[in-house]
Amino acid sequence: MIVCIIPARGGSEGIPKKNLLPICGQPLIGWTIDSALETQEIDEIFVSTDDDEIANFAKSKGVKVIKRPVEISGGDASSESAIIHALNVIEESVDCKITLTVFLQATSPLRVSKDISEAILLFRDSNADSLFSSSVAADLTIWNNGPYGLESVNFDYKKRLIRQVAPIQYVENGSIYIFRPKLLLETGNRLGGRIETYIMQPWQIHEIDVQEDAELVEYYMERYIIGK
Repeated sequence: MIVCIIPARGGSEGIPKKNLLPICGQPLIGWTIDSALETQEIDEIFVSTDDDEIANFAKSKGVKVIKRPVEISGGDASSESAIIHALNVIEESVDCKITLTVFLQATSPLRVSKDISEAILLFRDSNADSLFSSSVAADLTIWNNGPYGLESVNFDYKKRLIRQVAPIQYVENGSIYIFRPKLLLETGNRLGGRIETYIMQPWQIHEIDVQEDAELVEYYMERYIIGK
């Protein structure tokens, strides 16, 4: 059985009630729920939340809700802790064995069901243990503050390569994660073992952390998702 888990805290430091922020006519989390509902490979969808308003909205969409404990609902709580809790709850309530977990972040909504389906297919075909979605980081040159000043991180500034021959680099876009439940339960990490990446379009890299992000996401949502 393939289960989809969508963690959605009620609190948010950047934008109050971020998961319920109106985006193109519905709460932000609604776009992630919709993409999961439209993915035929997913058998069950669960929203893990500590917030009654989010829970009620999720139920109105026809998905199941897992009450997230207060101790793993704060700003310092990891997504892994919420997913491990959700997996334990699901395992106790269903008879079927969970073979794959699809973890979708509501704050990275620029995905469609086709992306999720293709990511699951890639996961299976590559015999991966875990997968993350990404976008190609074309011409992205990163510097870091080192002990002796600025240091180039993902390139050598003394030997700059032209774009055509530079190695391909990927930016984790936070939209889709797929893993075997055993991996997460044993390591506490969503990624491990044989890791694969599903490459998405450059515009799908955007996620919502601050209000300005929401305006940008709405632009891409209207142009590439709603428009189609």
